[in-house]
Amino acid sequence: MTVTKVRNPQPTRRAFPVQALAIGLVAGLLSASAAAGAPNLQGHVPALVAVAQVASADPAKQTPGVVAVSAVDFKRGDGGAGKLIVRFDGDGANPDLRTQGSSVIVNIGNASLPVALQRPLNVTDFATPVQRIDARQGGEGAQLVLSAEGNFESMAYQSGRDYVVEIVPRAGASADRAIGASSPSAVTSSAQASATRAYSGRPVTFNFQDVPVRTVLQLIAEESNLNIVASDTVQGNVTLRLINVPWDQALDIVLQARQLDKRRSGNVVWVAPQVEIASFEKAKEDARLELEERAEMVTEYVPISYGNAEDIAKLLTEESKNSMGGGSQGGGGQGQESRGFLSRRGSLSFDRRTNTLLVIDIPQRVSEIKRLVTMLDKPVDQVVIEARIVIATESFARDLGAKFGVSGSKDRASWGGELNGAGQVAPGLNFSNPVGTGAGSLAFTILGNSIDWAVELSALQEEGRGEIVSNPRIVTSNQREAIIRQGQEVGYLTVTGGQSGNIPTVEFKDVLLELKVTPTITNDGRVFLAMELKKDEINDFIDTGVGEVPQINKREITTAVLVEDGQTVSIGGVYEFRDRSDLRKVPFLGDLPFLGNLFKSRGRSNEKGELLIFVTPKVLRVAQR
Repeated sequence: MTVTKVRNPQPTRRAFPVQALAIGLVAGLLSASAAAGAPNLQGHVPALVAVAQVASADPAKQTPGVVAVSAVDFKRGDGGAGKLIVRFDGDGANPDLRTQGSSVIVNIGNASLPVALQRPLNVTDFATPVQRIDARQGGEGAQLVLSAEGNFESMAYQSGRDYVVEIVPRAGASADRAIGASSPSAVTSSAQASATRAYSGRPVTFNFQDVPVRTVLQLIAEESNLNIVASDTVQGNVTLRLINVPWDQALDIVLQARQLDKRRSGNVVWVAPQVEIASFEKAKEDARLELEERAEMVTEYVPISYGNAEDIAKLLTEESKNSMGGGSQGGGGQGQESRGFLSRRGSLSFDRRTNTLLVIDIPQRVSEIKRLVTMLDKPVDQVVIEARIVIATESFARDLGAKFGVSGSKDRASWGGELNGAGQVAPGLNFSNPVGTGAGSLAFTILGNSIDWAVELSALQEEGRGEIVSNPRIVTSNQREAIIRQGQEVGYLTVTGGQSGNIPTVEFKDVLLELKVTPTITNDGRVFLAMELKKDEINDFIDTGVGEVPQINKREITTAVLVEDGQTVSIGGVYEFRDRSDLRKVPFLGDLPFLGNLFKSRGRSNEKGELLIFVTPKVLRVAQR
């Protein structure tokens, strides 16, 4: 096992040109990296960073064997990155990556590209910076050109026979591209991936060609000021080209390339193969379970003050059963993998009469259950819900009508007539078109030598204004439904036929003011109300011949609304307006100019009605004693 300890962090390293390196420095680097027990390579960091550039000085690396490209694949990575995967049919591939403007070029001098793979690929639909990939075979080997757009960063690493090139969009450019070129689901997944890739380490630049992974871990340890402990099973080489990449992201890429994993404790990071870490954690968990099986059982009584012991018992374990005033969860547990918050031997009982939990388990589990009960058994805040129902009405009516008659006498002969019955108001009237009962009248008679004129004018104007305010108020606990009703039962008579004749029966209708509400207090102090409000009133009675049946006006609203604590909000309203004009007249005579007004009656009515519903919730905080 190798332990890398950092004393003095070094600044970000850059790749050195080949011309600036001496052959003796290279020899020192190779001898230093070959020493498996070297604990501190601080003095050789410049040579280690430049190893990818001077590797060609090795005669064995200058004439590698020719390999063939077996597959070229492209995928969308995390955060909208484009990932090119080039797979070879053998080892020893020597790819070289460089960026020219908006193109990323990968040259593989010792690789051949089959004819079937020498074709352009349009990858615009992946919504990454990469728009096109051109794969071709040149005189100096295989070449792949990635055409990209926008601001991006390129990085590459080699794992076994796979060479991976990632084109990562920079912040600001990736969001615009995702919105313009991808579907909503792609935008969502990209945003989620970006949230998980929150790297904050100092940027580093690595350009390695087939360098030991343990050396890369040492460089990352110096840049991150962390102590990295590498397991003895961490072996193999890695090829990297990372430019201005956060060191924590570079560490994840190296671990991913070599199927490694890490566990951090403070400023110490343990690096080992994924299988080794999984086996270690499994063995640790098995040891913990074995200790639980051998631990001594204890018994605790946990009183419940504000909640319900049965509900809490069901919440803490899925095996709650009721039995004659109490319930228990058995303790055998053979073959059970999960028993809620209990161990395999633990049991949980509750008593309804005293509202108490009985816990039998190992001390660690009992302490955990008591802690959970303390968190759950708290007084619930309460809410005062006040509703105000305002019904405002306004009406106006005006009617005009007339009665008149003509009579006379000549040569001891009289003519004309009088109305009989209810239509007669004054003698000598023989035309009646009055206003309804209750109207004011003005009558006068013109007496002549031979003709008498009698006229009666009637007019009626009515105005009415009314307002009904209902103010139900109720208090309830958080997330508990509350109902308040107030009203009456109106009876009416119905007749049911039978063998002995018609049987009268009295039935009832409810005429109620009802408020039904379920409040939920949110974490930010607001109140979410799911409510039903109903306001009924009797409008009239209809005579059915057997009895009178009530005609009921119904007003009802069902809604869910989020309201600030103490705020009054209007949750609904209805406005009604009626305008009616009536005209009654005698045909032909009523159409005469001026005189036609004596043969007609006019009526006009306006009715306005407005219903407004307001609600005000107020939170009552309840402190625990």
